[in-house]
Amino acid sequence: MTQDTPTPEAPDTPAAAPEAATDLLAELEAARLKAAENYDLYVRARAEMDNVRRRAEEDVAKAHKYGIESFAEALLPVADSLDKALEASSGQIGPMRDGLELTARQLAEALRTGGLKEINPLGERFDPHTQQAIAVVPAPAGVAGGHVVAVLQKGWIIADRVLRPALVTVAQG
Repeated sequence: MTQDTPTPEAPDTPAAAPEAATDLLAELEAARLKAAENYDLYVRARAEMDNVRRRAEEDVAKAHKYGIESFAEALLPVADSLDKALEASSGQIGPMRDGLELTARQLAEALRTGGLKEINPLGERFDPHTQQAIAVVPAPAGVAGGHVVAVLQKGWIIADRVLRPALVTVAQG
């Protein structure tokens, strides 16, 4: 045998070339499928990270917005007590009354600074989202039915959430 004659098992023979090309094409296709799978996993992971980042930003914003909520809920009975004390001392003049008014104003300002808004719907149409009807009474003269005739306890809103609904009496109608 001479060295010029290739053996049939050698890869450079014309018969082995199509088989090797087929194997290479199969490997290439497998690599492309794996690359597509990895790209899909990357895109999903990126989307998940974006969602986690967005949720975290929303949580931080809510914490800033509503962080004072539990503290404010604890202070609302104090504001109610000051309001009742002012009502009880309505005919009096003197340093005690002045001190009550000043304290009530300071507390109200502190609550407003914390993002709370007072709900005092006297004379307004009843709104079940911000008010709780305690009683329904016959409509007094000059008051349309479905309107608030008395506020028993002011309500409060923090940001866009009702912290405590106003307790009201509504005119029948």
